Amino acid sequence: MPDKYYMQQSMRWYGPDDTVSLSDIRQSGCEAVVTALHHIPIGEVWPKNDIIERKDLIEAAGMRWTVIESLPVHDEIKKKSGDYSNWISNYKESLRNVAACGLEVVTYNFMPVLDWLRTDISYSMPDGGKALYFNRIDFIVFDLFLLQRPDAAKDYTMTEIAAARVRFEQMDTSKRTQLFDNCMLGLPGSKIPFTREQILEALQSYHHINATKLKQHLFEFLREIIPVAEEHGLKMAIHPDDPPYSILGLPRIMSTAKDVADLVAAVPSTSNGLCFCTGSYGARADNDLVAMLHQHADRVHFLHLRNTARDNAGNFYEADHLGGDTDMFDIMSEVWKIMQQRKISIPMRPDHGHQILDDLNKTTYPGYSAIGRLKGLAELRGMEYAISKS
Repeated sequence: MPDKYYMQQSMRWYGPDDTVSLSDIRQSGCEAVVTALHHIPIGEVWPKNDIIERKDLIEAAGMRWTVIESLPVHDEIKKKSGDYSNWISNYKESLRNVAACGLEVVTYNFMPVLDWLRTDISYSMPDGGKALYFNRIDFIVFDLFLLQRPDAAKDYTMTEIAAARVRFEQMDTSKRTQLFDNCMLGLPGSKIPFTREQILEALQSYHHINATKLKQHLFEFLREIIPVAEEHGLKMAIHPDDPPYSILGLPRIMSTAKDVADLVAAVPSTSNGLCFCTGSYGARADNDLVAMLHQHADRVHFLHLRNTARDNAGNFYEADHLGGDTDMFDIMSEVWKIMQQRKISIPMRPDHGHQILDDLNKTTYPGYSAIGRLKGLAELRGMEYAISKS
């Protein structure tokens, strides 16, 4: 056994079509890749041959694949509607297949309709880099005047609506189009954006589901799949909501410390764990991230280390990994203690790097250019090394 346990350093890779190559990731110093089979339609079984083919490709590049991000949950499971029981059966079969192929951690989320949302995917930073940004007034502009969601106005104050109307009237056609396109990006790994009609139809299908019911559906799903994960040595890691509060009238159920405590209480197995994203949880001032890590130390199966800077108006942007409102030293010090206590290396990846240097001239998936993530990884690696020496 090693004397000390360090984080397993990795980067997310969107597959053979990703602008960032496996060679790029290997040169960054990563020992592992986090990826998924994005070409498999959501809900369909992941075939062993496809899993092995992807794993062989990564291993040929000198790295490992042990963490899946993500194995998506079909919306009919979240709504407990339609053919949801068949989708659960498929999910179980996929779990058996990935375990048979040697994978260890399965990341997923339970966010309805959209995985994440930003109003600006190229927000200009003072140093010339580009970041992801969520502006609440711009989002209200999108919701009220571009998407035109029925009854959306009831979710906002009169002051917010008035400010959004002024902002909308100040926007020219190109800015309105850009805002609409930013908010309508497809799922991670997809190059196909959603249409207005698709989003409105999907939102309508959730009209009868509140946070209590959605949380109940999550727990029922977990009670079905966690025994399969346990049997095959897999760890399930749920990603928090992003942003960590309600958007478009949709319930959010994995945003706060209480949400995590409810998850653990509902399904006590340690196979039911967390993808602990410091950016998502950190976008809420009421989340004490170090306390959450300490309380659920045995449930942390995967780490997304990123930082956000927020204000009291509900806006936030992706800050430098060692900047922002989350004290990354305190976070990593707690993670270091957890790893030594559990005697494991927890997989991690730097998340949502800035677009900087030569990557400013490339088209990459928002937040996933190579150089910005490499900068974040280098900073996090150095901090972990310093902590290990102290």
